[in-house]
Amino acid sequence: MKNFRVASVQFNHLPGDKAGNLAIMRPFVEAAAGQGAELVCFPECCVTGYWHLRKLSSQQLAELAEPVPDGPTTQTLLAWAAEHQITIGAGLIEVDAAGVLYNSYVVATPAGEVHCHRKLHCFISEFMESGDTYTLFDLPNGWRVAVLICYDNNILENARACALAGAEVILAPHQTGGCNSGSPQAMSVIDRAVWDARQTDPKAIEAEITGDKGRGWLMRWLPSRAHDNGVFYVFSNGIGPDDDEVRTGNAMILDPYGRVIVETCKAGDDMVVADLDPTLRDRCTGVRWMRARRPDLYRSLARRRGDEQDTRAVRFDHRS
Repeated sequence: MKNFRVASVQFNHLPGDKAGNLAIMRPFVEAAAGQGAELVCFPECCVTGYWHLRKLSSQQLAELAEPVPDGPTTQTLLAWAAEHQITIGAGLIEVDAAGVLYNSYVVATPAGEVHCHRKLHCFISEFMESGDTYTLFDLPNGWRVAVLICYDNNILENARACALAGAEVILAPHQTGGCNSGSPQAMSVIDRAVWDARQTDPKAIEAEITGDKGRGWLMRWLPSRAHDNGVFYVFSNGIGPDDDEVRTGNAMILDPYGRVIVETCKAGDDMVVADLDPTLRDRCTGVRWMRARRPDLYRSLARRRGDEQDTRAVRFDHRS
């Protein structure tokens, strides 16, 4: 199997402006293809915008939603993929035939194939449902890819399930960093004034982006998802104002040892590109460790403890 060149994008989306966001995305598709990338990964809900969705009514969400694959956004991504011979992943709100809404991620290939992942741990709106299926697919170049959206990656069993199903690369579109997380030792909000002053005081916003509100928090757990499962990770994220929060970007690509191959800490729209070397997985720690698993010991992992809650309840539990 040959090296796989991939791109990860961070950009500041426009809330509710699908045409505007697609206009921002298209030059990145062209640039990624121009650099020889075979796949470009955009952030979660990058087509619709994200954090403002929590304030919308069911009707307003339905007006933003589209069917997949017949909706206009998926058809646009398919056209770009064919034109530039690159696989494209992007986030939107999906509506199914029954009118159910999902936080979904569409992957469109140059051959006209469409893969759609419904976020397993959707919390943004009471009017949206969570998916119940892992999404894995094979690309023509022989690489097996999985998709986990934002909070999906926080639950370590999800990454392991994808690895056990043969995933070699996990696409991880996010809208994170600068969150009022509810955990006193995790992320916290970034003062909007610091973002607005990024041109005159670049060191202040850099400290927030690279510190514990952004990259510092990611580095506590994201590398372990790649390392422990022996997979490459393609992390894409929003950057800048997202309703009343400020996202931290940090688009990066990690190897199966949990090492950062390439990343950006730019306080603005940006893209990173890297070549994934399949030989790194041959004897990497995570792949070897998984061969030593003893599934007979793990029955407790699939049993309910009795304290499980809906992701929405957990995410918005901000008790003092």
